[in-house]
Amino acid sequence: MAGFTREQVLETLKSVRGPGFDRNIVDLGMVSDIFISDGKVYFSITVPADRAQELEPLRLAAERAVKAMPGVKGALVSLTAERKAGSAPSAPPQGAGHTHHAAGQAQPQRPAKAGIPGIKAIVAVASGKGGVGKSTTAVNLALALKANGLSVGILDADVYGPSMPRLLGITGKPKQIDGRMIVPMENYGLKAMSMGFLVDEGTAMIWRGPMVQSALMQMLREVAWGDLDVLVVDMPPGTGDAQLTMAQQVPLSGAVIVSTPQDLALIDARKGLNMFNKVEVPVLGIVENMSYFIAPDTGVRYDIFGHGGAKAEAEKIGVPFLGEVPLTIEIRETSDAGTPVVVSHPDGPQAKVYRDIAEKVWQQVGARAGRQAPAIVFE
Repeated sequence: MAGFTREQVLETLKSVRGPGFDRNIVDLGMVSDIFISDGKVYFSITVPADRAQELEPLRLAAERAVKAMPGVKGALVSLTAERKAGSAPSAPPQGAGHTHHAAGQAQPQRPAKAGIPGIKAIVAVASGKGGVGKSTTAVNLALALKANGLSVGILDADVYGPSMPRLLGITGKPKQIDGRMIVPMENYGLKAMSMGFLVDEGTAMIWRGPMVQSALMQMLREVAWGDLDVLVVDMPPGTGDAQLTMAQQVPLSGAVIVSTPQDLALIDARKGLNMFNKVEVPVLGIVENMSYFIAPDTGVRYDIFGHGGAKAEAEKIGVPFLGEVPLTIEIRETSDAGTPVVVSHPDGPQAKVYRDIAEKVWQQVGARAGRQAPAIVFE
């Protein structure tokens, strides 16, 4: 148990007042629900949208005040900019809405998304629903890209159900540089960041959308990733706030959609495809996970969930089909043990499947960027 309470944190925050504010941030109702775990404090401050950048010192002041409290080991404070219904933006956003333009008039372009220093490409791994093996695919894809000669990191964007600590066999808490930048955890040569490194495994994250969005941006932009060829983002399942935040605010090089072969999963996979299309994020291709099962004792193949549905869907909508990943005991056991199959059995058939998929993904990234992807040589 922490040696302090939410009420004590709120009382401390009453000393924080922003420029031009007639009262403190607590009395003004700007502080979100406060979450405390392992001596660390998490909350957001809601500010006017047109003053978000100006009020960054307010966030820092709140963070310093809480960190100075006895027993507090750290604080993650974020600004959430919200615009009240009916209020007009300070400047018309470019590319917003469905305004009709006169013939010949140049249409405004969408504002550029700020990149992450040192990261050349960001690839999202997504699914329309849970239970299709997306996280297992994401971690093995990242490790396969690493095995193919690239420098790689992975961001676990599933705040409510983080998987990377277990999948990568990583325990412990990340360190901070100057109390600000977080040093990513690392295993198998893969840099990793996850909410699972910041809170205990059994802790329930009861956060509303704005706090999740802010936490995602901090895990992405306030982590010392260093120089990476590619950052793989393991997206939460579905098409909610977290997915839209990543798609709209992060310069994604593209998205990989994971689905199982049956129609029910493909229906949900189409939702993910449509979401990325609407926010103009290229779909790099579809992976059919749990594509088939080969009985280890007899060698007989069984198409438990059907077969070929993802490939047919890819052909139908005109995106690359990246490959079939079989349903095997080996993939399940190595994932549960924190020793993914690409590193625990690098010469096995399953690892080769992931490396083939990784090669196709990287070729698509290069093609989308208008450049030739570096050749990957299998030895």
